Amino acid sequence: MTAETTQSPETQSTETPSTETKPTETKPTETKPTETKPTETKPTETKPTETKPTETKPTETQSSTNRDTIYIGKKPLMAYVTSTLIQLASLKSVSIKARGLTIGRAVDVAQIISRKTENAGYEIGKIAIGSEVLESKDGRSRNVSTIDIEVKRK
Repeated sequence: MTAETTQSPETQSTETPSTETKPTETKPTETKPTETKPTETKPTETKPTETKPTETKPTETQSSTNRDTIYIGKKPLMAYVTSTLIQLASLKSVSIKARGLTIGRAVDVAQIISRKTENAGYEIGKIAIGSEVLESKDGRSRNVSTIDIEVKRK
């Protein structure tokens, strides 16, 4: 006879691991401000530049040709009107110059200034028309019409 040993259910041991999970404590993480280190910049070596003497023209011709002349191009119409009005605030007269297809825009600028600003006292002065000979891309010479309209204070 063989003796069988039987264990009661109370004394039986299970070899399977326990599946119970224990709650883990979570600690709030502290965020440390990131430290930024200033970047080191090395001074660049600059070579002294040679300054060439520039030719200076008399100041009368520079100021009269640069400031009292508005050349009309492809910008919007009101850009030229405001530019002319700004110049007329400090000068007695301004010349509006255009050539080719922009002649119509130059006439519009002069008309807007003289008609819309009647209270300010601006009027159209001398008008000169002419033509310039320009060389085209293919090497031929062409005549291009020009206009010069003077707008002045009354």
